[in-house]
Amino acid sequence: MVFTIQFVREFAKLGLTRSVGGVLALALSRELTPVVTCIILAGRVGSAFAAELGTMQVSEQTDSLRVLGTDPVDYLVSPRVLACMIAGPVLNIMCFAMGLAASVGLAETVYGVSANVILDSACRAITSWDIVTSCIKSWVFGTIIAVVSCSWGFTTTGGAKGVGESTTSAVVISLVLIFIADFILSFLFFQGQGDALKQCM
Repeated sequence: MVFTIQFVREFAKLGLTRSVGGVLALALSRELTPVVTCIILAGRVGSAFAAELGTMQVSEQTDSLRVLGTDPVDYLVSPRVLACMIAGPVLNIMCFAMGLAASVGLAETVYGVSANVILDSACRAITSWDIVTSCIKSWVFGTIIAVVSCSWGFTTTGGAKGVGESTTSAVVISLVLIFIADFILSFLFFQGQGDALKQCM
């Protein structure tokens, strides 16, 4: 919605309000929704994974699983990683739909730009490749969050203090790796592509 305020105001001065939808759709699908969704996922889910597994580690619950003949990685880590790999793309699509809907509503009610104009521009600018790459990004980010958080939780030592330190470290490192992976994936996916907005002019 903040992007809508900035884009519509500036584009209206240039007489390019019919291009707002395309710019918003591209910004949301390529960068904003996968990154913002997974930042929230890291803060909420990643920290929970690290804290849970860290508590189990310092209270020797993982050792109890080994005594019972159960592999703690298969029992505790694998389901969490798979869950994040599935949840990332699903939440990404939901975030994209809600973000675009909120932008359309704001542009129409505040700036008087018709919803049909914005949606038509968005449909002409965005392609199936943009949606696919957005889901790939969120899948990669979700995997990073789960692997890093579970790793820090599983290697926790030092009691309650260690659990807090592992939780903090898991979230911070997940965010840094998300930004690095985002740059690499964007460079690979969109290198040489610069004509998407021509479709919505």
